[in-house]
Amino acid sequence: MNHLILAPVILPAILAPLIVLVMRHELSLQRIFSVVGSLALLVIALLLFVQAATGEIQVYEMGNWPAPFGIVLVLDRLSALMLMLTAILGVAVVLYAIGSGWDARGKHFHALFQFQLMGINGAFLTGDAFNLFVFFEILLIASYGLMIHGGGKLRLRAGVQYVVFNLAGSALFLFALGTLYGMTGTLNMADMAGRVAALPEGDAALLRVGAVLLLLVFAVKAAVVPVHFWLPNTYTHAPAPVAALFAIMTKVGAYAILRMYTLVFGPDMPMIGTLIADWLIPAAVVTVALGMLGVLGSAHLGRLISFSVIGSMGTLFLAIGLFTPEATTAALYYMVHSTFAAAVLFLIADLVVSRRGAAGAAITAAAPIAQNGLIAALFFVAAIGMAGLPPLSGFIGKLLILDAARDSGHMVVIFTAILVTSLIAVVGFARAGSTVFWKAYAVGGEPAQVPTQGALPVVVTGGLAATMLLMVILAGPLTGYIEATSAQLYNRSGYVEAVLPPMDAQGTPIPQSGEPEGQGPLPPDGPQTALPDGEEPGTVPGAYSGGEAEREAEEGAE
Repeated sequence: MNHLILAPVILPAILAPLIVLVMRHELSLQRIFSVVGSLALLVIALLLFVQAATGEIQVYEMGNWPAPFGIVLVLDRLSALMLMLTAILGVAVVLYAIGSGWDARGKHFHALFQFQLMGINGAFLTGDAFNLFVFFEILLIASYGLMIHGGGKLRLRAGVQYVVFNLAGSALFLFALGTLYGMTGTLNMADMAGRVAALPEGDAALLRVGAVLLLLVFAVKAAVVPVHFWLPNTYTHAPAPVAALFAIMTKVGAYAILRMYTLVFGPDMPMIGTLIADWLIPAAVVTVALGMLGVLGSAHLGRLISFSVIGSMGTLFLAIGLFTPEATTAALYYMVHSTFAAAVLFLIADLVVSRRGAAGAAITAAAPIAQNGLIAALFFVAAIGMAGLPPLSGFIGKLLILDAARDSGHMVVIFTAILVTSLIAVVGFARAGSTVFWKAYAVGGEPAQVPTQGALPVVVTGGLAATMLLMVILAGPLTGYIEATSAQLYNRSGYVEAVLPPMDAQGTPIPQSGEPEGQGPLPPDGPQTALPDGEEPGTVPGAYSGGEAEREAEEGAE
């Protein structure tokens, strides 16, 4: 097994308690270890990204227990892409927090930050639905502490709302998992894929209930209407680097939907059919409309950016809801772009607030801020990216979505939603930018001095903004990788065969290396043992084989 797969989870899991127990009174040491740990995660993510680019799906069996009996971590192209995105964002956030002094405004910022990375990375790597719940809880518990970091009445109130809403989502998650486990007897995703497909027709109604419950849970995490209420206040009042890190948290919900509803509840499954798309696409249309109208009507920079995040999630789910390889390619490209765009906007808002004095983040005319031209330019770039205008990556992402929707039955709805809301976003961002940066000169007054926090926050923000331009320059190789990722995602049999070991007729795992006694080398499709009628050699009982799901109870196999 490749032990490097475990590193994105175990490294922050070790580093976080070490920071709390050994360095809790030494902020400088906390900063050093947090930065070094984040950079190490970036290197590890890059190595795993390169390994996944070969197309091989790697499985790490915890305690050497094979699936479905043991806990497994699975590295494929999609999980490697999300690990890379998290690592880049993590390095930027920790550097900004140190440069701006946010990490010194409360206790345990760096420990909570590392626990947050642990939960996010684990969610992207796990091959087990229950452990997806576990990692969700880890990242949520860490986010509760980060949300109220620095204190304040408004932040605490928003934090309580955030906690209550997500606790309800967690309870619903357990109900969904209990329903599915009662039907299939497993929560390993690969094993569940085969067992769900083999369920009798009489279980179709209960299966749909479990699938919809799970969809609702992930929609809460992704802030899809009508379960989006927690996001505007939470992101508006969260510390700026925390809000920037939270930009990846909504993508965890989107990732989970992609993973579960292509692998376990495939769009070609007769008992599910178009049920998920029938729910998801209308919700996505309302989400993008509500988000961009919020951008137009916001009187506060933080709320404007928060609503733009909701709108971007709606755009993302317009693509995901089509459930085709082409649309998933567009969704993944847009997912990467929108994460960077949202993070940059939250950091820019903090740069503005730190220089505006009493005006704060209000979208009203006030005296010019220090470095007004530079920060205005950064806001202009980020706004173009979030609105989806050329020449930045947001335009390419939306163009890919429109192209993928051309042959779908939802073409008119998706085209209308994206084009109209993009125009609304342009007007909303133009109104905010002109009021904060341009009308400031009409008010007059001397610009405030540059804050003592130094140049690091501006450099980090500019670096993140440059990623949207880099995504345009590298659009060819990046979309090539993402196209291969989509193809791998829809090849369910490949995932199942990588995770589940071949078994004999009695359900005993067959050795995968060497030559068992009395046999020659293992043939490519597995050993040619006596199997029950209808079972093809080399298949996994209860799993996908050649794109078809076959499952037989052990009593029948005997």
